[in-house]
Amino acid sequence: MSLSIISTAALLGVEAYPVTLEVDLSRQGMPSFSMVGLAEGAVRESKERVFAALRNAGLRLPPARITVNLAPADIRKEGSGYDLPLAMALLAAIGVCPPEAVAGFFMAGELSLTGELRPVPGVLPLAARARREGARGLVVPRGNAAEAAVVEGLAVYAAATLAEVVRFFTGEQALVPVCAAPFAAGEAETGFGEDFAEVKGQEHAKRAVEIAAAGGHNLLFIGPPGSGKTMLAKRIPTVLPPLGFDEALEVTTIYSVSGRLDGEGLLTSRPFRSPHHTISDAGLIGGGSYPRPGEVSLAHRGVLFLDELPEFKKSVLEVLRQPLEDGRVTIARAAVSLSYPADVMLVCAMNPCPCGYLGDERHACTCGDAEVRRYRSRLSGPLLDRIDLQVEVPAVPYKELRADASPVTSAVMRRRVLGARAVQAARYAGLPFSVNGRLSGRHLSRHCALSQDGHGFLEGAVRRLGLSARAHTRILRIARTIADLDGDADLRVEHLAEAVNLRNMDRQRLA
Repeated sequence: MSLSIISTAALLGVEAYPVTLEVDLSRQGMPSFSMVGLAEGAVRESKERVFAALRNAGLRLPPARITVNLAPADIRKEGSGYDLPLAMALLAAIGVCPPEAVAGFFMAGELSLTGELRPVPGVLPLAARARREGARGLVVPRGNAAEAAVVEGLAVYAAATLAEVVRFFTGEQALVPVCAAPFAAGEAETGFGEDFAEVKGQEHAKRAVEIAAAGGHNLLFIGPPGSGKTMLAKRIPTVLPPLGFDEALEVTTIYSVSGRLDGEGLLTSRPFRSPHHTISDAGLIGGGSYPRPGEVSLAHRGVLFLDELPEFKKSVLEVLRQPLEDGRVTIARAAVSLSYPADVMLVCAMNPCPCGYLGDERHACTCGDAEVRRYRSRLSGPLLDRIDLQVEVPAVPYKELRADASPVTSAVMRRRVLGARAVQAARYAGLPFSVNGRLSGRHLSRHCALSQDGHGFLEGAVRRLGLSARAHTRILRIARTIADLDGDADLRVEHLAEAVNLRNMDRQRLA
């Protein structure tokens, strides 16, 4: 009888938990194979892939009663990443690989029938777990090498085939540890593929983008078709601060778990996700029988752009309310409850009415008042209250279209945004947030104190527009960001006035 043990890990959300793969080969009884330890679908199928890969690599198992245990047994295991550890555990059990050679190594990888190693999702959190467990090293397919090497202090070995891994542990072939490329924060300030200089006119909308980026505020564009709403939204990442290392690690981990890295290492650009309006609520916030990250998590630390906002199903939009407040998505199922990061800048675009031309001087609107009200009622008040800036984007006159490029470039806007972010970082040092868009409670009262004139102005605006308490908070947050961009320590009436002017939907409720 032979027993061998290999270390690997199981994914729960964006975390990896150690799993011990134990293989027992017994000559007693009829030859058989059984696997225990809450193994699902692809894990149970690994037997066929592993046996074929061993056979095609010229390695044969003797007739035996084989028992495989995945411990701990109360954590669900899924995916094809258990192929490589199972194959190596079997080879260690029959003495092809010395058990002491594989001891202390973590492994993960899918096997083809020919013995080729294929990449699997979630290797980055697995590598982080291996380092915390004090592993001697991690063996992964070459397609996962770049992401695994992001974790410092862990020897990462990449192989193309099962035969290479076997020769590595038998001492017949050396594998050189993979080194990660040095971290470079974001794109160069002048190296953007798209630029706000290409946007003709729309200075009011550009100002709103700058405020939103500076304070981490959510933003809604309202305007007719062709006015440039999507063009503006796609350029917002060019004015956001570059990702720091910790932020880049968070983003890369989510993409690793989702299997979307495609051989890349650390992601250094802020995500921009733009799902179609036919998306389901599970597709947007994550879900499934065993939950996976949705679009809101894939946009973590970046921009989630919802074009044609009223066309999304109302139930889909309403599930956004909790992530926008908490910066996390919690998905509960009967078997498991998982939490994914979802700290996004929400950017939306919509037409002012079903035909799109309400208020457009060049086109006649064909919608009746009832149609307009019905169209806008698809957006609930609580959702709109969570969108700080609501900005009108009118059609651009021909005179502005034929004008030279705008002097306001992404680089210029980004420098101003970085200046305002630096002020906020110093102000909120030691607090669990770093931007005005997260101000609330006693911190809001402390950092958004108003003069007597400011109180009088805001009281009148709240009364005239029928603003909710949440909208009142949003106005104070926006005003704080405007003051930071202007270099003012105190909030003035003009800051409040501009903030109210950037709440278009509130002002239209009055009408």
